[in-house]
Amino acid sequence: MASVEMQPVQPAVSVSHSRLQSMRLSALAGRTAATFVIAIGAVIILIPFLFMISTSLKSKNQLRAVPPPLIPWEATMVEVNGRMEPLFRVTVDGETADGAMVEMALVRNQPGGMGVFVDPTNPTESVTLKIADQTPVRHIELHPENYVEAMTAVPFPRYFLNTLIVTFVGMAGVLISCTMVAYGFSRFRAPWLNWLFIVLLSTIMLPRQVTLIPVYVLFQRLGWVDTLLPLIVPAFFANAYDVFLLRQFFMTIPLEMDDAAKIDGASPIQTLWHVLVPQAMPVIVTVAIFHFLYAWNDFYEPLIFLHSRDNWTMAVGLQTFNALYSVNTHLIMAASVVMVIPPVLLFFLAQRQFIQGVVISGVKG
Repeated sequence: MASVEMQPVQPAVSVSHSRLQSMRLSALAGRTAATFVIAIGAVIILIPFLFMISTSLKSKNQLRAVPPPLIPWEATMVEVNGRMEPLFRVTVDGETADGAMVEMALVRNQPGGMGVFVDPTNPTESVTLKIADQTPVRHIELHPENYVEAMTAVPFPRYFLNTLIVTFVGMAGVLISCTMVAYGFSRFRAPWLNWLFIVLLSTIMLPRQVTLIPVYVLFQRLGWVDTLLPLIVPAFFANAYDVFLLRQFFMTIPLEMDDAAKIDGASPIQTLWHVLVPQAMPVIVTVAIFHFLYAWNDFYEPLIFLHSRDNWTMAVGLQTFNALYSVNTHLIMAASVVMVIPPVLLFFLAQRQFIQGVVISGVKG
């Protein structure tokens, strides 16, 4: 009887392992591509900011360069016969000169793009070369004194203080008022409460220009025009956008947590402060950052309500500075950098709270 040879059966584990390996490689390739695209986008976004910082550290001579360099280069000058002349690395007869002739000073321009170059250590030795074929000797030269000049040209420290007062006092008002109103809309039950919330949301569609005249007349009769009060007091009356954000977040927090607080004898304010606010810290930080950016960059309302220069904010002061020193681009950029730094620092300090999600649970862990 003939024997039957059994063929080994390949296990299915190897097939599933190769498929899993392929899926891992595909996921890695996708993450790498996404990271690459995000990195390119970040570089594109950062280029204007880097150019602003670079321009703020340049001199007037560097601003005239075409195309404008990103790095604040400055031509190296050398004294020749009592005059400061630009230094070049020259090429003589197709070869770079050796020894003392590596770097030569351009002392005179000639027709046809030619120039007379001399050895700074021996001005009697000269050579006529095409200027475009030579390499200018440059060095990085920063001018941080531009910031001092920009800050002292107009009273920017006063504008900075006014902006800080308007921003942080208004931020406190927004957080207090919007949190309490959002708590009422999300936790209390009353007739027509949802319709009242819809009416509040409808105010988002009203442009500020519609209410400008009656609001201005009101503040004028109160004697608040040309003070910081018109920019601060309205923040203590909740706005619809921030109330909507907070109310929607509060509604995701289980009501059982409120009931547990009531059993422990907590009042509604205590429930809000000890139960909801800790859970809603990410959205509260988000509201704070949104208001900070709005108040810090607001130009429209300070321009309308503030008349005296001592009461101006940074936005109005920077616009006036731009009109007065329009030809001094380096000073305008220096003032702009000073105005941009606080929002950037605030975001980096609060980015963890700003971007993190929150797990709705009654147990921490």
